Amino acid sequence: MSQAEAIVPATPSLEDAQRARLIFCLLVACVIAAVLAAFASALLQDPDNWWQVKVGLDFLANRTFPTADPYSHTFAGQPWIAKEWLGQVLLALAYRAGGWNGVVTLIIATVGLTVFLMGWFLSAWLKPILAIALAFVVAFLIDPIYTARPHVFTLPIIVIWTAMLFRAAQEEKTPPWWLLVLVVLWANLHATFTLGFVIAAFAGLDLLARIGLSKPVLLAKWVAFGLLCPLVSLLHPYGVKSILATLTVAYGNEAVPLILEWRPFNAQEQPFQEVAMLVALFGLLVSRLRIGWPKALFIIFTLHMFLGHMRFVYLFFLLVPLVIAVEVARQYPSLSATAWLAEKRDGLEEFFARRFYPICGAATVLLVGAALVLGSVYQVAPSQKTSASGALAFAENHHLSGNVLNSYNFGGTLIFHGIKTYIDGRTDQLFLGGFTKTDDEMGHSDGKPLLEAQLKKYAIGWALLSAGDSRIPFFDELGWKRAYSDDYAVIYLPGA
Repeated sequence: MSQAEAIVPATPSLEDAQRARLIFCLLVACVIAAVLAAFASALLQDPDNWWQVKVGLDFLANRTFPTADPYSHTFAGQPWIAKEWLGQVLLALAYRAGGWNGVVTLIIATVGLTVFLMGWFLSAWLKPILAIALAFVVAFLIDPIYTARPHVFTLPIIVIWTAMLFRAAQEEKTPPWWLLVLVVLWANLHATFTLGFVIAAFAGLDLLARIGLSKPVLLAKWVAFGLLCPLVSLLHPYGVKSILATLTVAYGNEAVPLILEWRPFNAQEQPFQEVAMLVALFGLLVSRLRIGWPKALFIIFTLHMFLGHMRFVYLFFLLVPLVIAVEVARQYPSLSATAWLAEKRDGLEEFFARRFYPICGAATVLLVGAALVLGSVYQVAPSQKTSASGALAFAENHHLSGNVLNSYNFGGTLIFHGIKTYIDGRTDQLFLGGFTKTDDEMGHSDGKPLLEAQLKKYAIGWALLSAGDSRIPFFDELGWKRAYSDDYAVIYLPGA
């Protein structure tokens, strides 16, 4: 493109098309946000929601980065770092601003931004209607990971990171250096930042498959970028410790197979995801879409991660469309954004384009107004299955003291309420060395001796158990007395 061509202003029709494209992306993001708002309480079902907010609140109060566990009595003082401190601070700030409604609002806004970005990047290659339809389906398929935890804040980052790197490889350009800022942000938000290194490597392989060794300077810049990624990730309060802590989970520990989100994909529990994978596989087989071996390996990698651990559902469904959209557009021109731009704008698109600013303004007013109205009349709260609110009120009223033995799902709420836990969701760094395995085995039919040993070892003064905890009969047999019970929680006290 010549300099003269580069400075020619966009034609009105092109401007109208881009405005319509932007409105379409905003529309799908708003629809997803509205759906999530209607089921806002579902975002607070995870027991870790509690302690993630509490860690952030403690940081805001103390302005110190913990290096030893302050929240449990079983591993008190053992090395522990708040490696996802920035994500926890964001949750805490939202909680300070609006309680659990504020937390939910922040999560919904982040998911909405993710869907908008996906629609925007996809519509750079595909027709906007197709792009936003795909973004909507993907948003539905990755629904299991929508919860008030720091990993949600990385979703917009991983979309930008993947789209920009593979686009640079496609266009045979140097990776945008500003992406390194995203690495720093990602590293302080959540431990999955190491996945960014892997994605960058696949994008580099895609470039190498295209140009071979014909452009050594370009390849050198990509190598330099790749080497800088782990280097800038060390701009973290804990430095290399954040990476080492991540590896303890990546290579598996005793807690991994016992936690639901780390278990392998189960088609019976996720039937829609199974159908989506089979449809995608069928489409790839019958379409004869040529994507090249690096992208094929990337698809295999993301699928492997998802099938191995359910928590990585977003890697496959969120990233694969971003990577292959350009190939679909080139090999099926009728589906491309280029073909759409060549078409005459239809009535809906013209309506959007001509009223672009009023529509954006009205949407902003409606979203802000809806947030304020919902915040005042509709209060959300974490699930009773994790809050044990009635049981904790009983414990406070009766001044229960001493070390508690708690069910795993109550660990978060105990931390939030300032009660040191027996076990909680921080099994990436703590409750290892056989501890979590023992906690699981206590619930087996032959677990009574193990329970009795743990009660003595940790000088347990009371027990807070979920209503369905399999250890409840053992407490009865050991002579402990049920002091409180409801549909969600049971409190046991030692017998006289």
